Amino acid sequence: MNNNVLKTVIMVVIISFVFAGCKTIPDTRQPTFETNLASDEVRNSAFAKDFPLHYQSYLNNLDDTQMTVYGGSVPHDKHDGINPLPKGYQYAQPYLKNLWLGHPFSYEYKRARGHTYALKDLLHIDRLNNYSESAGLPASCWNCKSNKAPGYIEEYGDAFWSMEFNDFRLEHDLEEHTVGCNLCHDPQTMELQITSEPLDIALQRQGIDWREASKNEMRSYVCAQCHVEYYFQKADVGVAAKVTFPWDYGFGPEEMYQHLNEGNPERGFAGAFADWIHPVSQTPMLKVQHPEFEMWIDGTHGAAGVSCADCHMPYVREDGKKKISSHHWTSPLKYIEQSCRQCHSDKSAQYLKDRVIYTQERTWEQLLIAQDISVRAHEAIRLASEYEGERHSNYDELMAQAREMTRKGQWFWDYVSAENSVGFHNPQKALDTLAKSQQYSREAVDLALRATLYGIAPNLEGDIKEIVPPIMEHSRKLQQSEEHLKSHKWLEYLPLLPEAERIWDLNRRIDQD
Repeated sequence: MNNNVLKTVIMVVIISFVFAGCKTIPDTRQPTFETNLASDEVRNSAFAKDFPLHYQSYLNNLDDTQMTVYGGSVPHDKHDGINPLPKGYQYAQPYLKNLWLGHPFSYEYKRARGHTYALKDLLHIDRLNNYSESAGLPASCWNCKSNKAPGYIEEYGDAFWSMEFNDFRLEHDLEEHTVGCNLCHDPQTMELQITSEPLDIALQRQGIDWREASKNEMRSYVCAQCHVEYYFQKADVGVAAKVTFPWDYGFGPEEMYQHLNEGNPERGFAGAFADWIHPVSQTPMLKVQHPEFEMWIDGTHGAAGVSCADCHMPYVREDGKKKISSHHWTSPLKYIEQSCRQCHSDKSAQYLKDRVIYTQERTWEQLLIAQDISVRAHEAIRLASEYEGERHSNYDELMAQAREMTRKGQWFWDYVSAENSVGFHNPQKALDTLAKSQQYSREAVDLALRATLYGIAPNLEGDIKEIVPPIMEHSRKLQQSEEHLKSHKWLEYLPLLPEAERIWDLNRRIDQD
C-alpha cells in the first residue's frame, strides 16, 4: 500500500473516533502458556486437554443450524430462492449459475457451514472434479481449509502451490485437520500467529510486520489469513498457483481492480488478469472471493479499532465463571448481548438487530438489481456478437469496451455478493460498490447497442428474467448430457463433457473400496 492510502486509513480512524464517539480499544496483554504440545501439532483434539472450554466452544460450530435473516449455518444452494431449506432459501441470488457459467463456481455454490466443516465441504463440492484422477485444482486450495497447509509449504516451498490437489487428499482426517487451532495459535505458547504465507507477504508489501502487531491487531490479522480476496499467480511470469492478495493500491474494489488490470512479474501475472472466459459473452472475467477483511477495514468498526474477534468471538462465560473468547465462529446476531451490547449498551438487543437488518435489506435490494443488469450486459454482448445486420464503423472497439464494462460491472457486484455480511461490515462502501456495478453494466449494454446501431434493441426489451431465465440446475454430471446443454440457450455455449462416474467421495476413492 502506498503512503497516500495509509494516510487515508489513518484519517478514517481519527474521524471515526471524533464523530462516531467510539472509545479507544484497550490492548490487553496476550496471555502465554507452556503446553506440552509439539511445535508442529496439527490435530485439533490435541488442544482439548489444556483448553477444554475453548475446545468445547469450537465444537459448538458442529451443531449450529441457526439461521439469520440473510445467512446462517445450514448449507443450501445460494441461487435457489424457490425451495425451502436445506435445498434453497428465500434470500437467494437466482443468476449465480448464469454469471459464473464456464467457471467451477457455476457447478455448485452453497452457503458455508463454517470452519469445522471446511474439509468436508471442500472435498464434497462439485467445483472439485470428483469424476477424474485430477481434481482440476492446485494444492493451493488446501491453504485455507487444512491445518496441514503450513507444514506442506515448509516441506515443499513454492512448489507446493501448483502440486496436484489430490496428492494430499488421502492424508486428511476430516475432523482433526479442518480449520482449527494451529492455524492461529502457536501450539506451545498459544500466542496468536500468522501461518498464512500469502498474508505475511501481503503485509510485508505494505510495510507491516505482524510479529510487531498488538494483540488487538492480531485478533483481525488471523482472520485475514483467509477471509480475503486473492488470486493465483500464473506460471509463465510468477510462482505457479501461488495465492496472492491484490492489495498494492488499497482494499476497495476499484483499487484491487487496478491491481488486477496492471499485471507484472512482481505480481505474478502479465497483462490483465482473468480467472476464466465467460462462454456466452467471451469476456475475460474475475471471480471475487469473500473479501470480509477488505470490506471491514475501512468501515465504521474496522476504522475504530474494533477487531473481527470482538464481534465474532465475543467473551463468554462457558462454565458460569471463567471468561473466554468464544471459538464458536458465527454471526454476532446470535449473541447480541455478548457481542454488540458490550459497546452499544445504551441500545436494546432488538434495536441493534433491527439496525443490522435495515442495512442488509437495502444492500440486498441493490445487489439483486446489479445482478440483473450484469446478466443483461452478457446477453447484449452475445446478441451483438451474433448480429448480422449493419454494424457501427467502430464495432470492434465498441465491443471491446462493452466487454471491459461487463467484466468491471460483474467484479463490483461480486465484491459485495461474495462478502458475507450483506453490506453490514461497511454499508457505505457496499452501496457505493453496487451503484458503480450498475453503472458499468449499463454502460456495457449501451456500448453493445451502439455497436449494432441499436439493431439488437428489440431483443433486450422487457424483464431480463423473461429474456434470460435463471439457470436453476447445472453440474459436472449434467454437463455430460447433450439434452441438458440444449435446455437453456446459454448452456449451449458450454462444451459437452465426456461421460464419467464419480471416483472420489470426500477423502477416499470410491473405486477402490
